[in-house]
Amino acid sequence: MPKQQQGLTYGQIVKTLGASVREFKASSLVTPLFVLGEVAVECLIPFETAGLIDKISLGGGFGDIAPYAVTLVLMALVSLFCGTMAGITCAKASTGFARNLRHDVFAQIQRFSFSNIDHFSTSSLVTRLTTDVNNVQQAYMMLLRLVVRAPLMILFSIVMAFVTGGPMAAVFVVVSVLLGFAVFKISLTVMPIFKRIFKKYDRLNDSVEENVSGIRVVKSFVREEHEKQKFNTASGELYHDFVHVERILAWMTPLMTLAIDLIYLFVVYFGSYAIVSSKAQLMGVGQMSALITYGFSMLMSLMMLSMVFVMVTMAQEGARRLCEVLVEKSDITNP
Repeated sequence: MPKQQQGLTYGQIVKTLGASVREFKASSLVTPLFVLGEVAVECLIPFETAGLIDKISLGGGFGDIAPYAVTLVLMALVSLFCGTMAGITCAKASTGFARNLRHDVFAQIQRFSFSNIDHFSTSSLVTRLTTDVNNVQQAYMMLLRLVVRAPLMILFSIVMAFVTGGPMAAVFVVVSVLLGFAVFKISLTVMPIFKRIFKKYDRLNDSVEENVSGIRVVKSFVREEHEKQKFNTASGELYHDFVHVERILAWMTPLMTLAIDLIYLFVVYFGSYAIVSSKAQLMGVGQMSALITYGFSMLMSLMMLSMVFVMVTMAQEGARRLCEVLVEKSDITNP
């Protein structure tokens, strides 16, 4: 690796890649605003639904129910509009960013001398232009939508749970902290594995590139079996690393399911007790329903955040590798 690239900091990586956003800055800035509107409305819907359920349980007529129904329909339409616009602007920003980044990396390679290309190898440059750019694009898309949406949904859900259920919502905070710690620990475990995977991608592509470009030589010396063995070795190492990663990440789903079940058990047990013992004075059926909805939303957002963290972890190594190409100085100085 060239000496000038060994110490790339996060700030340098963000600054280097950020230069490729260019004309898509507006779409990148507008997307989080639409996400904010979508989340705010989604968190108000269960609160409004709780009032509707309580009215129905008290024997309210159509005149009492109609205002709630109209409000819920309007909320759903606003949420749909914000979600649709966020999806459109996010897709435009992320695909445009990837297009510019791919163009910038390719244009930089055209300025390289032979010694610069030898620093990286042809197969490594191909991997960076394809796999790495795709991973960075996916991570950028998630950063614009999910990284904004998930924390806001967790925060708003906890706040609305306290507004709806009072002290009972404390279980949400406890579960989210414990689950967040577990997810963070799992993500930290897979980070070094992803770094190894990208290097093995290079070796796999190197094997393919050498074999295809030199296929006449391979056949002339009857080295097909040797080349197949070399490819199978590189492919097998990649397979074992991915299986290892998937085994670690597989813990996330049962942890999330356990957390959801614990919240359901807690809310249903103590909520039912509060409803029966106070004759719906301390808590109504609608409030308990809203608490369950907020718990589910919070945990789904945590799961979403864990997926984002894994994707960003994968893209982090790809981003560094792309920046290595973008900041490389060509050995050719004569114009």
